[in-house]
Amino acid sequence: MDLANFEKMDPIMLMSIVNMKLRDEYGDLDNLVKAFDINKDALITKLSAAGFDYLTEAKQFR
Repeated sequence: MDLANFEKMDPIMLMSIVNMKLRDEYGDLDNLVKAFDINKDALITKLSAAGFDYLTEAKQFR
């Protein structure tokens, strides 16, 4: 799934996809945003507005 249009995605679905990609492919948020050429702060803000915070130690949003 392409995250280029993440701003338009449902935040729960977005969180699920991002966490899956972090776990299976990219390892951490910096690698993921670089791979998809997306704004890290915008992604964090979108998910934060839905109640999800990025946990650096866990390398996932919860």
